[in-house]
Amino acid sequence: MRILAYILIALIVALQYPMWLGKGGWLQVREYDRQLAQQREANAKLKARNDALDADVRDLKTGSEAIEERARGELGMIKHDEVLFQLQSNGAAAKPASTTPSKAPR
Repeated sequence: MRILAYILIALIVALQYPMWLGKGGWLQVREYDRQLAQQREANAKLKARNDALDADVRDLKTGSEAIEERARGELGMIKHDEVLFQLQSNGAAAKPASTTPSKAPR
């Protein structure tokens, strides 16, 4: 009777192996679900980027404001009879020269 019990246990283990570790087993399905979630997240990011680019293209095709904005921002262009003022921040301003005479070594 013990031999029959061991044979049945071995048979159950042999049948369970493909379900857990085989080609379509639980572990493989779990890994595929993780990869699918990562791919969906990447696709969502790319879709948002594509939607933003599509909106930019539509703006450039239909309106002149977007073209003017890009010309001003990226190329530094100004309109005819327009005055451009460039402001420097305090850190970027030129430092005044020192007024104290430097002493030469004697």
